[in-house]
Amino acid sequence: MSEVLQSFAEGKWIAGSGKGREVLHAVTGEPVTNISSEGLDFKAMLEYGRSVGNPRLREMTFHERGRMLKELAQYLMGRKKEFYEVSKATGATKLDSWIDIEGGIGTLFVTSSKGRREVPDEKFLIDGDMEHLSKQGTFVGAHICVPLQGVAVHINAFNFPCWGMLEKLSSTFLAGMPAIVKPASATSYLSQKMVLAMLESGILPEGALQIICGGVGDLFEHLTCQDVVTFTGSAQTGRKLRSHPNIIENSVRFNMEADSLNCSILGEDVTPDMPEFKLFIKEVVQEMTVKAGQKCTAIRRIFVPRTRKDDVVAALKEKLSKVQIGNPDSKEVKMGPLASLEQVKDVREKVEELKKGAEIVIGDLDGFDVIDGEKGKGAFFPPVLFCCDHPKNGTSAHDVEAFGPVSTLMPYDSVDEAIELAQRGQGSLVGSLFTADDELATKVVLGLAPYHGRIAVINRECAAESTGHGSPLPHLVHGGPGRAGGGEEMGGVRGVHFYMQRVALQGSPTTLSRIMNTYLRGAKRKEDRIHPFRKYFDEVQVGDALITHRRTVTESDIVNFAGISGDYFYAHTDDIAAKESFFERRVAHGYFVLSAAAGLFVDAAPGPVLANYGLENLRFTQPVYIGDSIYVKFTCKQKTLKEKRDGEPPQGVIEWDVEVLNQNDEMVALYSILTLVRRSHEYDAD
Repeated sequence: MSEVLQSFAEGKWIAGSGKGREVLHAVTGEPVTNISSEGLDFKAMLEYGRSVGNPRLREMTFHERGRMLKELAQYLMGRKKEFYEVSKATGATKLDSWIDIEGGIGTLFVTSSKGRREVPDEKFLIDGDMEHLSKQGTFVGAHICVPLQGVAVHINAFNFPCWGMLEKLSSTFLAGMPAIVKPASATSYLSQKMVLAMLESGILPEGALQIICGGVGDLFEHLTCQDVVTFTGSAQTGRKLRSHPNIIENSVRFNMEADSLNCSILGEDVTPDMPEFKLFIKEVVQEMTVKAGQKCTAIRRIFVPRTRKDDVVAALKEKLSKVQIGNPDSKEVKMGPLASLEQVKDVREKVEELKKGAEIVIGDLDGFDVIDGEKGKGAFFPPVLFCCDHPKNGTSAHDVEAFGPVSTLMPYDSVDEAIELAQRGQGSLVGSLFTADDELATKVVLGLAPYHGRIAVINRECAAESTGHGSPLPHLVHGGPGRAGGGEEMGGVRGVHFYMQRVALQGSPTTLSRIMNTYLRGAKRKEDRIHPFRKYFDEVQVGDALITHRRTVTESDIVNFAGISGDYFYAHTDDIAAKESFFERRVAHGYFVLSAAAGLFVDAAPGPVLANYGLENLRFTQPVYIGDSIYVKFTCKQKTLKEKRDGEPPQGVIEWDVEVLNQNDEMVALYSILTLVRRSHEYDAD
């Protein structure tokens, strides 16, 4: 008998006691390993994560965590061959493994990049702008998000043992929480192999990652309000876990991503001679056969115009007949087995249920060939396409999901009917539409949106670069309403919010500025005889300010700026038209005001400021007329250290709050500018 697969708990590898459960090779049916979590102290694992891993991660800033994710991704990419070799036992083809392994590592890269570029280098997130709560501005509000002080428990599905784990860990670690990973039994050995590599890298802080190979025992009994649980798998299991008394009692956050009856729609504008038709056929075949249809995003329902039904069936039959099933080690094999014999049994049972409302038009459950493998020993299953001619009259295809290479084609008679049929899935992770008609696309998207977490609209313009119907991306949210679980994962920085507590702050602008390390308008400023542009990045402090002298705007200024810029808009150059407008008289160009403001606050001589990095959130709040005098309040709002690159001096980005006022102290413009500022020379050797 094979050895028991070890779990990593409380900082050490532990083999569960007892006989355990035998896990078989998906292709050969031979034993791969045994799994058992008997003997693990689940309460101690949670306490270890809270007391050891959590403080270490919370002590890091977002940028430090982002750099950690990047380093981890690079390390795992360097060991990817090991994961590909192990992945073969799951029945995955090389393409399947690429999606799972390198797709998961890619998620780490993307999340790392967003964490380092889209949020400040702080231990918390600022959520939104300051809220004005009082007339004089001495009492204001703001929101920040801080990491929870517990552990994230990730219960993953068998279909993507690497990607499913890494897409959750990327957001978890970036948010500043440790994790306990519980992979699905059938493919747990691949998840464990990757966790082993992550721990061997030495990149993660102690206590950041643990793994349970086997059942979760009494772990749920010890969860607190500071812990979170994420679940990917069947809706039935998810509902059972979500209703655990301790989850309810302690209001433990629970994110669920369940398998759903995703659909793809062929637009009524598409004919067989159009590129969109060929793209549609290609996508349906791919979604039925990649990972042997074992994807939570796979196309389960296919909606086509009734007049195109025969064309679609014929095209799918031609493509699916060329799909070779068998051992992924064989070059001619395009689709491997399901993950386990248990999965074959489950899919076959679901196929019998689907037969009650539809007929099989493509596929033979018993008479299919297998290359370099044996039916019965390996978990092989053929692609099966059902057809239901009257989907509005009730069909099990709207209720039953066979989690394998099985889909149901259903004709529709109008766009409204296609939308209604799609909605009968009662909530899906993804829907897709193939059309060349943007008006049709608008109608369908707005009809599908309330029932879907993601919608892919594919045509000839985007097809070459499209990642397709079934590929969730770390930049976008992944999840869906209703049957899909009601959860949401990834989505760039959005993904970290699930692991953080949003707290509303109230107080004076000065106090909140200090707490948030960000200048809020109305807070006390610190003026200095030394111009801010004469200071190195390290010397500038949040709240450092310059209040400039005044400049009076003249008619010559406006005329000259019009000549230089080529902007002769009537409000600047035509006395009569300006008088008849709501301005009532000629006004200065907004961009002249910006330029004049720069002339007021910029220090001209060479110094630590290297470049203007950008301008954000510009608003012109009041016209500037001929004869008005303007001045600037220029304040350090926020500082972000930049990673050093070869050939560049050590530097950081300073965001400056800019308020342009007139002679009556009325705001005429406000915005932020970003400057690249050199650090002190003592950092040159960094």
